[in-house]
Amino acid sequence: MNNQNDIIISKSERQTVATGKKFAETILPGEVIGLKGNLGSGKTQFVKGVGEYFSVQDVINSPTFLIVNQYRGIDPKSDKEITINHFDLYRLRFKEELETIGFSDYINDKSVCIIEWCELAEEYLSDVFREVIFEFGKTESERIITF
Repeated sequence: MNNQNDIIISKSERQTVATGKKFAETILPGEVIGLKGNLGSGKTQFVKGVGEYFSVQDVINSPTFLIVNQYRGIDPKSDKEITINHFDLYRLRFKEELETIGFSDYINDKSVCIIEWCELAEEYLSDVFREVIFEFGKTESERIITF
């Protein structure tokens, strides 16, 4: 999953969670992951898998109304605590609102930031943020996940 344009066909929510968990093996502290896709395309299920990899004990939900949820986990590569900032920018209308929520303070060298609806924040992110795209497949439960 390290190459750009890796494509996974997920047949279920559980498989999307498993894909997130597998992807998390490649995440390094300080990385920013941008998630793009329509409502219901699997972004939050994917983040649940990332949380499983990092042994997050809290229930991972979409932060649609809160804008950001923060989770604590353990990086299995180092056995050190890691913070995961899970953003959902769907409800924001203007990029200036990012400053109001202190967005730039969350982007630091220690935490992992995962941003649903990342398009609004792209100019604030480094050129090296990783993008994951979610699309609906041929059946109701199928998702196409592109890295």
